[in-house]
Amino acid sequence: MGEDMTYNLEPYQTKALESLKEKVDVSFRDKQVSIWGIRLSAYGSPESDVIFSKFLRARNFNAGRAFNMLRECLWWRHEFGADSILEQDLGFKEFEGVVSYMNGVDKEGHPIWWENNYGIFENKEIYNKFLGDDKKLEKFLRWKVQVLERGIKMLDFKPSGTKSITMVYNVRGLPNKEHKFYSKHLFPLLRNNYPGIIDFEIILNAPWYLRPLFKDETSKANYLCPKKANVAETLYKYIKPEYIPIQYNGLCRPDELKDGLVKPATEFTVNGGEVTNIPIQGIEEGATITWDVVVAGWDLTYSVQFTPDAVESYGIVVEKSRKMLEIDEALHGSYVAKETGKLVLIIDNTASQKKKFGAWRFLIQKKVKYDHDESYESPVLYENNCLFSSS
Repeated sequence: MGEDMTYNLEPYQTKALESLKEKVDVSFRDKQVSIWGIRLSAYGSPESDVIFSKFLRARNFNAGRAFNMLRECLWWRHEFGADSILEQDLGFKEFEGVVSYMNGVDKEGHPIWWENNYGIFENKEIYNKFLGDDKKLEKFLRWKVQVLERGIKMLDFKPSGTKSITMVYNVRGLPNKEHKFYSKHLFPLLRNNYPGIIDFEIILNAPWYLRPLFKDETSKANYLCPKKANVAETLYKYIKPEYIPIQYNGLCRPDELKDGLVKPATEFTVNGGEVTNIPIQGIEEGATITWDVVVAGWDLTYSVQFTPDAVESYGIVVEKSRKMLEIDEALHGSYVAKETGKLVLIIDNTASQKKKFGAWRFLIQKKVKYDHDESYESPVLYENNCLFSSS
């Protein structure tokens, strides 16, 4: 996604880097200057060279302009209080994990900043409480910076480390007044003071007239604006399904954000005109099986069966066949096995010629009986074909 291209420097870029470091040395010789937890050093610190390169890239490797940008950024951070903002309670805790939050990493390891669910502000009471006037909007902007600074704590500014964040921004539901406020205040703030931090953006549900707002010539960030029908496909291309919220055909539910538990998932495809069976093998008597499954855009038939190992036993319909609509989110199921066998998730796409993709995960909780005690204790868990003991 383009992040590391800045740090494999051409000769003229290396010359610009040395020039910028000289300017920093002259201007801040008697001061200890740092940004994002990295002390800016003119004497060969790999981390500070990475920071310098971000500012240089934002100013086309013009050392003078990059130095001015860096100096203005340091001044802004002091005036804004950016270095202490993580310690502040700005009054938006109820929106954590809902509107703006950091969760998961993309397939290249970049932390993900999720911006979505602005439809919550269609409630006039909530809108007036948090966005009702310019002062509240400014406080809202401070909260955005707080969320971003929290994400920066997850970065490693070593040349071989993860140096940038991926942003997923769903425009739907954000009132026009706030769009204007963002374009006038938030976007310039990010571009002028966080160059190269947001290196890749996926913009969802953006009308054509708003898309120019996201074109960032300053940071050179890459961005995509997928069509509505391609949202899930685009997200799956870059992000694992266990980190994608359920409203985007992922498997991440709000309760997982609260408890911090990430349950890995497996991706699969369903060819047009075919039935895909997903078996969960090795289920023993008394075990409890739970699973999550989703198909992007569904529009197919789904059912679940349990097939006992014993030849004389009959198959059991765990969930009857039902038509899944395009708007349906991920399904969660549970079953307690009364005998050994396997559970089969049946994805029937015979009514469509369109190839579809999805994700699933499972967990088997098996109770273990000890010889000295007839009671069941210490569950053993099987999760996506991995065995581990619970504490």
